[in-house]
Order: sequence, then structure tokens, then C-alpha cells
Amino acid sequence: MKIIIAGSGGQGILFMGKMLAFAGMLAQKKVTWFPSYGAEMRGGTANCTVIVSDSMIGSPVVLNPDLLVAMNKISLDRFLPALAKKGLLFYDSSIISEPGFGRDLRTVPVPAIHIAGALGSVKSANMVMLGALLAKTGILDIKFILEVFADPMMSGGSEVNIKSFMEGTAYIENTKSKNPRP
Repeated sequence: MKIIIAGSGGQGILFMGKMLAFAGMLAQKKVTWFPSYGAEMRGGTANCTVIVSDSMIGSPVVLNPDLLVAMNKISLDRFLPALAKKGLLFYDSSIISEPGFGRDLRTVPVPAIHIAGALGSVKSANMVMLGALLAKTGILDIKFILEVFADPMMSGGSEVNIKSFMEGTAYIENTKSKNPRP
């Protein structure tokens, strides 16, 4: 699975990718994590590519991702054209309205900022999205992310991050029960 995660600096984009990569390692997968961010840092652009595979990975460069996570409209506009045909798009529907994509792709709107805000920290919207991503795709068992949270070296296992992650998985599970897909 070739993934691009993109948003603004300060949204935890790189951290989200790093969590996914570490969880992949715990699951005995081959992984790469390739961060990129503008010189502006907070408020500028940030993105990373993550590849999770059962076989060797030849390059960390992702030109046509299978999956795109867009946490803001600028990132959606920038990376959507590269998304593979029949790709999977996760986007923060709190700040990106339902776009008319006009392409053959699957979309997963997640109101990440709204969910995180209800939990008391909009900064944890990245963890809401990570939970939704794993719940929807099943690329990794959530137990591996919970193991990463428990690792003191990651310093991301705060109570709000764990709760936000679990709310993201619950959001997808509740959406599936209301709107089952074929």
C-alpha cells in the first residue's frame, strides 16, 4: 500500500506517517517513511509518503499513491491528480466540503477536526484520521498502533491521542453499520 499523507505544518502529518510506519514494523511488514515539509513549518505544507508492504520496497518515492489522506484543501488539490485510478481518498470533511471529483475513486470523508474538538483537542485530528484509516483499510491491525502508543520513545501515547485514535476507528465502524458498502 503506497500512501501519501498531506496537510499543513502543525497538523501532525509527519507524526501520523511515523506512527503508521512504526506500527508496520511491529507487524513485521516492510515499510518506508519519507517526510517532506516546507521551510515555513507550522502553517506551511507538510506531507509524507508511507509504504507498507509484504515484499521488498525498491524506493520510498510514491508517484501514484493507492491511498491519499488530505487534511486540508490545498493538499487535496496538490495530490489528488496523482492518486491511482480507483484509489482511496480520506479527507477531513470538517474543513473540506464534498468535492465533485469526477474520477473513478473511492472517498472516505472523516470529520476529524470536529471529532478531535469534541474530545478537547483539535490537534489530535491526525490521530482520528489514523484510526479511521486503519479501521477502513485493515492494512494493519490496530493492536500495532496501540503498541506504538505504549512505547515511551514515541512520546505520542498521550491519553488524548489514544482516545482520538479509538474515536476514529469507532467513527468508521458506526458509518459502516449505517451505510454498508458492497
